[in-house]
Amino acid sequence: MNNDLLLYSSILLVGVFISAVSQVLLKKESQKEHASRIKEYLNIRVIVAYTIFFASTFLSIIAYKGIPLSWGPVISATSYIYVTIFGVCIFREKLSFMKIVALALIILGIFVYSFFG
Repeated sequence: MNNDLLLYSSILLVGVFISAVSQVLLKKESQKEHASRIKEYLNIRVIVAYTIFFASTFLSIIAYKGIPLSWGPVISATSYIYVTIFGVCIFREKLSFMKIVALALIILGIFVYSFFG
């Protein structure tokens, strides 16, 4: 793998990760009571979360300049891993057997594509 490919893949990976962080911010904010509908959408967490989403999209645009289009969905699939980890650690969600199997299949698919695809 050449250095440019590694750089652009890393940029997309960072973008996917910060997108997952943004989702966590939005979920945390949605669990709060707000005084009005405006305050529900115009508060610092929501604004920061959408700013992060914008940055994530921008990073994706940059990344696709240097990686094959077919790699995008594979790298983006890592978001399921991040969101699951955040769900368990931050929201105390239960990790069922089926979720573990699904995550294992996602990870297996990423490795198969990375090494044999």
